[in-house]
Amino acid sequence: MFPVGEDHRPTVVVGVDGSPGSRAALVDAMRSAALRGACLRVVAVYEPPEWRLPAAPTPLPDRAEIEESLAGAVRAMVTDVAYELGGEHLVRPPVTVEVARGDAADVLVRAAAGADELVVGHRGRGAVASALLGSVGWGCVRHAPCPVRVVPDGHRA
Repeated sequence: MFPVGEDHRPTVVVGVDGSPGSRAALVDAMRSAALRGACLRVVAVYEPPEWRLPAAPTPLPDRAEIEESLAGAVRAMVTDVAYELGGEHLVRPPVTVEVARGDAADVLVRAAAGADELVVGHRGRGAVASALLGSVGWGCVRHAPCPVRVVPDGHRA
């Protein structure tokens, strides 16, 4: 990440999870970063399997395996989106891919420290589901240190 000051280069952070909504957010974030001459930080967050299972009947994959697999999938998605946007004659921004474990909203808010913009997808679960289950987008909007754009699936910027 670039320090704030004379050497500061704009940074766009985008959260991805492989869903159609996060792909739409990646498309939007890559366009934004390209147009403003910014770096693009692509952040994928996962919950370790042991957080979801009371007692695992079989050995769980280790952290390195999970992160390597997720990083590969995210890099492939970044490549696909960059190829798709190549027809728009955009200069591909410098891209970094990061994988982190934890609560998605918390990790993305921390990743957005010093960023110019945070972009996340919206799954469209509806008001009731979001109120009951919580929402990554809502958590980011409430706590991020920079402007947040929540991009619905199918959004064309």
